[in-house]
Amino acid sequence: MRVLFYNWVSPFDPEKRGGGVSAYERALAAVLKTEGIEAGWLNSGLAQDLRPGPPRWEAGGPGQFCLVNARPFAPSHLSFGDPEQISHPPTEAAFAACLAATGPWDVIHFNNLEGLPAEALKIARAHAARVVVMLHNYYPFCPQVNLWFQERESCTTDRGGAACGACLLHPPPSRRRLALALAQKLSVQTGPRGLRLYRRGTAVLRTIRAGRQAGRPPEIPVLAQAQSRALAGRRARMVELLNTHCDVILCVSERVRVLAADFGLRRDLLAVCRIGTPDAARPPAPPRPLLDDRGHLTLAYAGYMRRDKGFFFLLEALEQLPADLAPRISLVLAARLSDPALRPRLLALGQRLGGLTWANGYQREDLDRILAPASLGVVPVLWEDNLPQVALEMHLRGLALLTSDRGGAHEPGNCPALTFPAGDIAAFHQRLAAVLQGEITRADYGKGGAAPPDLQSHLRALRQHWQPGEIQPGVEFPSQALEAKAASLP
Repeated sequence: MRVLFYNWVSPFDPEKRGGGVSAYERALAAVLKTEGIEAGWLNSGLAQDLRPGPPRWEAGGPGQFCLVNARPFAPSHLSFGDPEQISHPPTEAAFAACLAATGPWDVIHFNNLEGLPAEALKIARAHAARVVVMLHNYYPFCPQVNLWFQERESCTTDRGGAACGACLLHPPPSRRRLALALAQKLSVQTGPRGLRLYRRGTAVLRTIRAGRQAGRPPEIPVLAQAQSRALAGRRARMVELLNTHCDVILCVSERVRVLAADFGLRRDLLAVCRIGTPDAARPPAPPRPLLDDRGHLTLAYAGYMRRDKGFFFLLEALEQLPADLAPRISLVLAARLSDPALRPRLLALGQRLGGLTWANGYQREDLDRILAPASLGVVPVLWEDNLPQVALEMHLRGLALLTSDRGGAHEPGNCPALTFPAGDIAAFHQRLAAVLQGEITRADYGKGGAAPPDLQSHLRALRQHWQPGEIQPGVEFPSQALEAKAASLP
């Protein structure tokens, strides 16, 4: 079987851009090699020549392909409001030329649509037996990608696209193209360090980063009228193209499936397919009791010091803990410092709580050591986070999860008692008090939850979606059925 994967950045990118999707593709690539699947990896939207030229495709390393000078730019923030997110005939022609030269492909599997015009789905339909889209984010419905309005609040309606016009900064395309071209040249000539230095000086990324990391949303001017018109019909056209040209649309959590259906995707095309993680292949970790011998609770937060991830909510909620609860709660924090002004707040919080242990950034291999003292992971996301990788990592290490009700973080444990309304400090306090009083125990967690699969099981599930007739769209098989089905696959 030959499968072409698409994402806006290569999973083998030396800078490891692309976050969780790239990490997922890298992990999957190692498993594909052992299963006799020939994989190709196509990216688009990043590579730009200093001297503007027509889009073209290039081969990189073995099985790696790239569209150069493509529109729209990637990631999505750099092409916010551009009509090329729907159609750009020169890029579509380069995409078709790449598929014709490198095919035939049994499956074209889109792990993203950023960096390609959505009309490319039509071309994929003509060059592969199966077209599969996996929703790791909300790009088809949200040009900002994560339904997070002006980098400060969850977006519940785009008001027909009108709200999008006042969401993000939108510099001229020429400036964005030049920024990508210079970044590309610096990366080639000076390596990742030169590219990082350049990015720190770019106003667009600096403004976005300020809103995300420091919790201070930038002031966003309203887009010009012509740009707002391009946004107005964007969601409807994206949904139409997906509904028309996809064989199956995979949702990484049940929450994503519900939202995708609400946005207009055909329910018969939607199927839940939770991503695999290497950690799931480890021996099962014993469940950790929520309270220690003293009746104290140790929380763990890992990830980013960002507003959308709920970090600033957590900080404020712990600072406002009632005086009778604070000394019985400790915090394990694994997150790189995003703003030096936060350091005094963290020191003060550590003195108010029963204790605070802080890892200023971490590698995945450090998690066992960092999370060892913890008994309850906290994933307080404020946006509809599709399926936070950190939730899987903590769940697989034996921690129960205290999560907000947004996104898919609550699905591994499926414990309503440990779920609170996003952004509700009083409800968060109530859950902590119930744990400390013994009203919520470890036995309440995980009943009917959806434990993440290992990569081999995940690949078996993918193959059933890739092979026509093996699975009915919209159905997620239980693990026993997956095993039985996998036995009949070549």
